[in-house]
This record gives sequence, C-alpha cells and structure tokens, in this order.
Amino acid sequence: MRKILLTCLASLFLQSVKAQKGHGYPITPIPFTQVKVANNTFWGQRLEAGRKTTIPLAFSKCEETGRYENFKKAAHPSENYKVEGLSFDDTDVYKTIEGAAYILQTYPDKKLKAYIDSVLDIVAMAQEPDGYLYTSRTMNPKHPHEWAGNKRWEKEEDLSHELYNLGHMIEGAIAHYQATGSRKFLDIAIRYADCTIREVGPNAGQVCVVPGHQIAEMALAKLYVVTGQKRYLDEAKFLLDYRGKTTIKHEYSQAHKPVIKQDEAVGHAVRAAYMYAGMADVAALTGDTAYIHAIDRIWENIVGKKLYITGGIGATSNGEAFGPNYYLPNMSAYCETCSAIGNVYVNYRLFLLHGQSKYYDVLERTLYNGLISGVSLDGGGFFYPNPLESMGQHQRQSWFGCACCPSNIARFIPSLPGYVYAVKSRNVYINLFLSNTGRLQVEGKDIVLTQTTQYPWNGDISLKIDKNKAGKFTMKIRIPGWVRGQVVPSNLYSYSDNLHLKYQITVNGTPTNAILTEDGYYTINRNWKTGDQIHIHFDMRPRTVRAHNNVEADRGMVSVERGPLVYCAEWPDNAFDIKSILLNQHPSFEIVECPNLLYGIYQLQTQAQLLAFNKAGKLATEDVSLTLIPYYAWCHRGSGDMKVWLPQDLNATRPTEPTTLASQSKIEALHLQNH
Repeated sequence: MRKILLTCLASLFLQSVKAQKGHGYPITPIPFTQVKVANNTFWGQRLEAGRKTTIPLAFSKCEETGRYENFKKAAHPSENYKVEGLSFDDTDVYKTIEGAAYILQTYPDKKLKAYIDSVLDIVAMAQEPDGYLYTSRTMNPKHPHEWAGNKRWEKEEDLSHELYNLGHMIEGAIAHYQATGSRKFLDIAIRYADCTIREVGPNAGQVCVVPGHQIAEMALAKLYVVTGQKRYLDEAKFLLDYRGKTTIKHEYSQAHKPVIKQDEAVGHAVRAAYMYAGMADVAALTGDTAYIHAIDRIWENIVGKKLYITGGIGATSNGEAFGPNYYLPNMSAYCETCSAIGNVYVNYRLFLLHGQSKYYDVLERTLYNGLISGVSLDGGGFFYPNPLESMGQHQRQSWFGCACCPSNIARFIPSLPGYVYAVKSRNVYINLFLSNTGRLQVEGKDIVLTQTTQYPWNGDISLKIDKNKAGKFTMKIRIPGWVRGQVVPSNLYSYSDNLHLKYQITVNGTPTNAILTEDGYYTINRNWKTGDQIHIHFDMRPRTVRAHNNVEADRGMVSVERGPLVYCAEWPDNAFDIKSILLNQHPSFEIVECPNLLYGIYQLQTQAQLLAFNKAGKLATEDVSLTLIPYYAWCHRGSGDMKVWLPQDLNATRPTEPTTLASQSKIEALHLQNH
C-alpha cells in the first residue's frame, strides 16, 4: 500500500488526476521514479555526478557557510546575534534536501536519509510557535536582517524573501514526503503555509502583499494537490491576482500590472519564469483561461524576441533581467542557470496544457545547452551566469555567496527522468531521447518501454516494447524542430545552410504509414505487441544559424549546432586568436569523436581564415582549422577565449591588431551576483 501511495505522489499535481473540481493538466507526465536512466550514458553520467558530487557538496557548503547555524540560532534567539548572509540562505538547505529526496527515490540510502533527518531536527527547532520560520528575523527579532524589515512581511515585496523561503520549503518538504513517507518536513512546511494564509491576504487584519520573488505560487498549488486542502490553492491564486495592485509596482518583479494583462517578459528572469510556471499550475487546477492566454502571449514574446540560441533567458546583469526586444548581447549575457531551469519549468507546463511539440523544442534546447552548462561535468563546479562569449573573465566556482544556482542544479538534475514520457488517454508521448527503461500506464494498464540511443551524439534511437497490457494505443514520437528545419518556434533564428534533414521511423523493420501531425508528433496508432521494436533515425548534420537582423549583437555572424547541441570555439583547441577568425561562406564540417575528452564529446572542425593587421598595418589572412566543442562543456580546461557566434561577414570581423602593451593586458573581472 505504501509503495502505491508513493508512486501516486511521485507525479505530484502535474498529473492529470482531476483535482477536486475536475481540473488538472490535460496531459499526465510519467514521474521520474518510473524512468530508470541507463548508466554510462550522456544523462547517466550527469545523474551520477549529481548523486556522488553535487548533492554531498551542497550539503557540506550549507554546513560550512553557516546555513545550519542560522537555524540553531533561531531556536535560541538573542540580541547578541549579528544576522549576516542573505535573507534567502535558508532555501539552500531546502533545495538540497529536495534534490537528495529525489536521489533517495532512485537510490535508497539509509545514511543519506538519516542525515536529512538530522538536518530537519535543526530546521524544526527554529520554527516559531505559530508556524513562522524565517531565520533572518527569528534569530534576533529586535535586530533582524537588514532586508527583513521591522515587522513580518513588511519588506516582502522588496527584499525579505519570506514567501520565497516558504515556496522552496514546500517544494523540498513534498519531495521528502514523496521519498520517505515521513511527514517530518511536510508538517513543518504546512505550519508555515498556514501561518502565511492567516497573515497574508486581502482581508481585514491581514497584510496585503505579493511575493517579491515568486515560487510560492507553484509550491502552494502543489501543496493543495498533496493535501486536498483548497486554502493553499486559494492563497496561490491570491498571490497572482493581486500582482500589480499592491504597494510596489515595478517590472523588476513583474508587479507593474496584473498578471492577466501582461504580454511581454520583463524584469528579473528567474522571478518571471517562476511566476509563469505558477500561473500555468493555478490555471490547470482552476480552469482560469485568462491566465493561459497571458502565458501564451508572454511565451510568444520570449521565443520570438528574447531567447538566446542556447535556450538561456535574461540578457543583462542589471537586475538579472530580460532586456528590450531583440537585445541579446553575448559577452555580457547573464543567462542565469536558475533562469534556464525556470525556462524548462515553463515550457514543460505549456506542453502539459497544450500538447504541442514546440514547447519541448525550446525545453530541449535549454536543457542541452544553457542549463547543463551551469554545472561542470564532474558535478562540482558551477556557473551563475552563462555567457555566449568570454575573454577569460569567467570561471567555474565550487560555490557562491548567493548560492541559488548550485542548490537549484542539485534539485533539478535528479528530476530529469520525469521529462521523458507523458500520457493522455491512450496517447503515449515520447518527448526526450535518452537510454532508459520507462514504466507507464495507459488507462490503468501497464506498459514498459526501453530506449537505447547515443543521442545527442547521433540520431538513432531504438524503442522496444518490453510489456504491453494496454493493447492498442497511439505512440506519439516528437520530431524535433532541428530535424524539421526550425531552429526555434519563431523567426528569431533560422538555418542559413540550405540543408534539408530527413527522418525515418520503422516498426519491426518496416516503414510505417503514420503521419506527422500538426502538434509536431509522428503519430502511430496500432495494436502493439510485446517485443515490437521502433527504430527512429534523425539525420544529424552540423548546421549554421543566423539570428534575426534586429539582433544587433549577432549581425554578420553564425552559430553552429548539431542535433540539439550548440557549439562554440574555445581557446584550448585553437592555437590562435579565435576573436579574429572569419568563417567560410559555405563551411563544411568534419565530425571528430573524442571519447577521452571532456567525458566523451564530438568535436566539429572546419576551415576558416584568421585576419590580422601586420606590422606595416596591412590586413593579412591565414588559413586555419577551427575546432568547436559543445557549448555546455566550455571552461573545463581553464579560463580563456570562447565564442558561440562566429563572424561570417567581413563587417562582423575583428582583425588582430599588432601586439602592444595594452593588447597584452588581461581581463580579470568576474560577474557580481545579486538576487
């Protein structure tokens, strides 16, 4: 019975189990606990690095940097305590517990479970009698954190992050309950949520504020599904509906107008993405179509005018924010790792609402490029921003003072298997391609599927039906946009090489008479038998991409990609100044397998020209062989030059100047993080 309960909880409210009023997402994702990723594969290596390195590292940093100590101090408040750090430091503990809980569901570990319990003992002691839990105030109520304000919620719309802390607490608590069946963390989170509902709202005697940093909306909606208590959904909807109606009205936190009137992505990119995801969640549970129309408009704006080729969002470090339309600088690109995770959340939910492959096209681009670039291959080094060009001023770090990105990666990577499959009625969606065994149910009947592939390195995928109790059902296989000649679902980027890729799908060695339907899925409806094998082949060739001419930063340049991977030029592979190269007008690429480099990659090599002024001031050219690596793997071999966008037009080139004292200086500045 307990196993059945935990399996049901595993998919949380993102399932199409129709909650209370008959609402819910139309499409049901298959929880990550039902998908076993094969070892020694592209994603198997990432999951192992998360389990063996990222999660333990995050816990050790929480201890080392005083996160646990804050809870201990809050259990015994004193005017002598100096409240330091950041007002949201508590969330690093919650997020790491969430990631560890996901790991526990796949790899049961008594020591890890006991360690989490010991941390929760510390957390529980810090909770005030009425449920409030915010160490930045509780440890020294008379002299709280400078961002906290003198009273509860007073600075919530500014810098206190009280509701942000609540959101991550709920997310972590539900994951822990899901993994262990224990209510130890869940009850702590419920008490804080109930305290919030009593104190924050539109009624007399309440404080009418909305989150300065969104995520509580997602979390409260999830808590509603787990507990069945509608007050949590009502609070989530209040936090959205009152946006633009309270004291602070600015774009930074998307509080400039009511959410249903918003049509452009503005402000802090992480806050925005979390809010859009929360809107989708509440819309699915309440049937509020006005929310859905607003998210659809905002999504069109992002994908059409504000999305980096890597799937990253957030153009500027000034407020970690979206820039104006088509403002996509490369070296100063912020593209925070957390915002990439948020972009995945949004596109995932829009797929569950609408069932169209275009959302997974954006999700896949973000996942393979701008998201996993944020964590090193060994799981122990991190980027906060993920720029598309560097002169050596960027380094991977083992932790940050503002540690939201490492702890966010710690919780996201273990959940990745949950994005592979989905079900709606008798339709089975194959959304991501990676070696795994998935256990699904179609109308209550068991199906077991096994994928075998070397994707993203080649486009061959074998899909075998190991068990089928459902009889006839429809297999919907996503045909990625990059196969169909569409870089992204807009005209923001387009292929510039006139290639036409093909795909082929066979069942038991025989071509099918199925079709590519308007939703972007190759749709096969048949009475499947145990042992049936589907073979999928996608042509996978290097391609060049041009940006819309309104993107000033990319004019005259191309990016190079192969399959879902964006490539870049980096200094260790090229013994010349990569800033001064000119790509051929019709480049051809050699694909080079490098099994011992960067955990195994495929390089791309092409002929180019190096432009430089000689000592006489004349422009000279030199033929060079340019080597490219996947963008996600850059900066693993030291800091130096890197470029994603490569000049192909003369007006975009930067010929090397003769050597001077000034030209030999190095940039050593690092991005500064705010939140």
